[in-house]
Amino acid sequence: MIGHNMEAATSAPGSKRASAGKPDLGGEAWRLLLELFGRNRPQMLEIQAEYGLKPPLVLTLQDLDEPKPMGRIAHLLKCDNSTVTWIVDRLEERGLVERGSDPKDRRVKLIALTDEGRRVRDEVSARLEVPPPEIAGLSRTDQKALRDLLRRALADA
Repeated sequence: MIGHNMEAATSAPGSKRASAGKPDLGGEAWRLLLELFGRNRPQMLEIQAEYGLKPPLVLTLQDLDEPKPMGRIAHLLKCDNSTVTWIVDRLEERGLVERGSDPKDRRVKLIALTDEGRRVRDEVSARLEVPPPEIAGLSRTDQKALRDLLRRALADA
């Protein structure tokens, strides 16, 4: 019931409060973002599925602006090297990435996008970046305010 009855949720045992008698506004904002994401997750998964991709494969494609060692991909996805090997195998089978040796250390395998991988990544990203109705329906002023707040939050991280 994320997003429903926020006052009750913020006064539940274990919830943090900014100060006595006031709800945790940061917690409420975060719960609302999670609710928005959750509502739109089925559409995001559907777009990925149209390309035969699962979220870890999409995340890998999105992170490959330049060739990266497999270990960096493991770090990004918070998984072990064998999982990254499985992911890269799937992407390589589809012709979306290719493996190569790092010229500085031939023991290190670099993963790079192919032209087809770049095309698929860009198409999927463009479709995922279309705002959901909850955001598209906001006024331009509200969209700008939301964007600016999120940019500031991410810049502070």
